[in-house]
Amino acid sequence: MRSIGPGGPVREFLRGAALLPRGLGLCMRNPRLLVLGLIPAVISGILFSAALVALLAFLPEISRTVTWFADDWDPGWRGLVQVLAGIAVVGFSGLIGVLTFTAVTLLIGDPFYEKISGLIEQRFGGVPDEVEVPWWRSLGRSLVDSLRLIALSVLFGVPLFLLGFLPLVGQTVVPVLGAAIGGWLLAVELTGVPFQRRGRRLAHRRAALKEQRPLALGFGVAVFVCFLLPLGAILLMPGAVAGAALLARRVLGLPIDEPGPAAV
Repeated sequence: MRSIGPGGPVREFLRGAALLPRGLGLCMRNPRLLVLGLIPAVISGILFSAALVALLAFLPEISRTVTWFADDWDPGWRGLVQVLAGIAVVGFSGLIGVLTFTAVTLLIGDPFYEKISGLIEQRFGGVPDEVEVPWWRSLGRSLVDSLRLIALSVLFGVPLFLLGFLPLVGQTVVPVLGAAIGGWLLAVELTGVPFQRRGRRLAHRRAALKEQRPLALGFGVAVFVCFLLPLGAILLMPGAVAGAALLARRVLGLPIDEPGPAAV
């Protein structure tokens, strides 16, 4: 197993988080590429914004439905439980929503994000022994991998949803756990393109990221938190793809500090 970099896990976590703004900065050097990267995110953003509006509109009804056991309780306690349920529903929806948004956007914009990721790799020395994968096969693999990761997010999200009913714990510990789980899954999902370029599948990139978990978590948590902000997922998607290319190179022991002759 590759050892954690100098400074320990906290510094590696911060280094991972710094890959997101660094990736965005690299994309901004090519405005045309940045705009192309934003188009799929805008399309997904419209779809998911409509879903969010619907969720908020029906949130009181959903809260009452999932707290059916409290129908006969004192109004004060029943109201408290329903408020906690509403917070838990929003948190669960945020975790699933960020991951599904990322998966859908990557599928819609596969050619654009492949281009962004490839240019980032070229800037820092390219990919030795790159594997050429037909676009239809790459798209199919990405779809299968994304479905697996979304299923995992649901698997982890359900216990977090239930813990969200607990006062204090549900509003403090659960969001932190949700960000860590969501961040990890985002790191795995976003690095799909650079790992496929090397002929490596989901199991391979999970194993590689685990070897430098603090670094991967730092990047993934930064992306997860920023994607929760209004318009964050749309505006930062190209930067997240570029940052994921840097993350993949870092965990594979390839340089990301000295740019090569190619420019982004």
